[in-house]
Formats: sequence, structure tokens, C-alpha cells
Amino acid sequence: MQTRTLGTDGPAVSTLGLGAMGMTDGVYGNNDRAESIATVHAALDAGLTLIDTSDHYGAGHNEMLLGEALRGRPRDSYLLSVKFGALLQPGGGFSGQDNRPAAVKNFLIHSLTRLGVDHVDIYRPARLDPDVPIEETVGAIKEMIDAGYVRHVGLSEVGADTIRRAHAVHPVADLQIEYSLISRAVEPEVLPTLRELGIGMTAYGVLSRGLISGHWSAAGTGRPGDNRGRMPRFQGENAEHNLALVEALRRVAEAKGATVAQLAIAWVAAQGEDIVPVVGARTRTRLSEALPAADLKLSAADLEEIEKAVPKGAARGDRYPTAMMSSVGVGN
Repeated sequence: MQTRTLGTDGPAVSTLGLGAMGMTDGVYGNNDRAESIATVHAALDAGLTLIDTSDHYGAGHNEMLLGEALRGRPRDSYLLSVKFGALLQPGGGFSGQDNRPAAVKNFLIHSLTRLGVDHVDIYRPARLDPDVPIEETVGAIKEMIDAGYVRHVGLSEVGADTIRRAHAVHPVADLQIEYSLISRAVEPEVLPTLRELGIGMTAYGVLSRGLISGHWSAAGTGRPGDNRGRMPRFQGENAEHNLALVEALRRVAEAKGATVAQLAIAWVAAQGEDIVPVVGARTRTRLSEALPAADLKLSAADLEEIEKAVPKGAARGDRYPTAMMSSVGVGN
């Protein structure tokens, strides 16, 4: 597994990262705990070093799962990217974001305990808190870096102005944000800002929550524990239109001797050495499919064919429900 560096001052990580969110029940369906742990082990054994989670995934379940999976592994063999601050309610639902300095430190001690580690490698607010200046939040993370509990500052789903303000307080290693063939809103302003400042990107949603994986079909909507039916891109005529794009992409992939998922992941990786695709594999089967994407080289002609199959802006429907779109720094 090759490596890439997250920004000028960030760590070297594997070309692909592992996103653990989907291993928590209630996201994309119910999971097998043993299979989830085996998938983490397989990812590490394959050379993936970056693992992404958040303290609100399953109200801490995801971190406890990773804590179990990582037990006994050398601490310097993996890097943990942890998001914090999302406020949950019993019975489900969000009630905002808390990025106050005191809350930063409170969330951190709980994450360290659940993960069973003495530090996290990249610590980032899950979303912007409109009531707390980003400078105060980053200042609190800097204090935790100075104290040895955190190694690097990260950001998630924020726009160019917030990136600049945060970076002025302490160097930011990377921005985690959705980026895929059908989610390209970062290209006009956010991506140039990152490159100007020497900040990396960890791109999540590279398969758009499975929509452009080549495996999802409308027949899967509504199965127990799968919340994708709430998302506009997975609904009705939007889904039909978007699946037609997937079929066009499939023809390009087959000509390249790759799967749709591999081609979509490789497209993100091809957008720059400063971008690390985070793959949300929930099983060893899906992980095994994703791994070859790290070595799939796309020529200029390949990229042109992919663009023809899935033109920029071709997808229909927002990437989140309307209420959630207001919490992200860029649109679709």
C-alpha cells in the first residue's frame, strides 16, 4: 500500500483510508460484529493505516467496536481520525453541535476511553458550531496537542473562510469532506483553498453511500436499519436517474477491466496526491473489492470517458435531507 501525506504538516497515511461509520447498526443496515472486526483486521493487514470514526456513530458504539478490533495492535501501526461534537437524543435524532473548548476536552476523554488509546492522531469537529468561533475550538484542540492527547487538527464539512480562520490558529492537517463523481461542490473554492494553504483532504462518500458502487438497487431501500431511503438521491425518480449514470459508468469500468466501485474510488484518488479516499467497507468482501483501486491508474483518456459517463452536476437530489444540508459547508 502506497502512502500520501495529509498536507504540509500532516501525517503520512495509506493511499486509502477505512471509514468505520457503516459498521454501526442503523446506518446502512444491521451488521455482524465479528465480520466488522474481521474487516478492520483485514484492512490493517492489507496496509491501510488511516481509520476514521466519530464519537456519535451509534452513540459511542463505533468507537468501542474499534477499540476491540485494535486491541493488541501496535499503536504506531494505525492512525485514528476522530470527529466530535454532534449532540444526540434518546430515541434518535440530532440536537445540534457543541464545539465549546470545555466540550472538546470532555468529548476527547470519552473517545480515548472507548477506543482504549492514549491519543488520537487527528481530531476534528464533526460540523461547524454556529455559536462558537472556530478559533476557540481549534485553540482547545491545540491545547490537547500540547498536552499529548492529540497529534493533528482536522476539520470536517466546512467552507473556505472557516478553513482559513482555523488554519491561522494552528496548522490544519486535513479537511474531511464528501467528494465523489457525483458530489463535486468542493472543486470551485474549497479544494483550491486547501492547496493554497497546504492542507490535505480525506474524501468520504467516494461511493456516495453505495449509490455509485455498482451494487445498490432501489429494491434495497427500506430494509431494517438502512437510513438511505431518507436521502433525496436514493428516492423515486432521482434514484432511477442516478442509477442510469451508474450503468454508464459500468460500461467504462468493464472496458478498463475494473468494477464500478474501483473506478469511482480511483477517480477520487486521481484528482490529486493530496487527496485520500476513505472507503466505508463494512465487510471483507467489499474491502477486497475496494483495495485494487489504490493501484488502478487512470489515463487522461480514461478520465475523459468517465467524465462523459457521469458529467459534473449530472446527479439528481441533494446528498443529505434538506434539514441536514444547512449544516454542511458546501452543497452537492
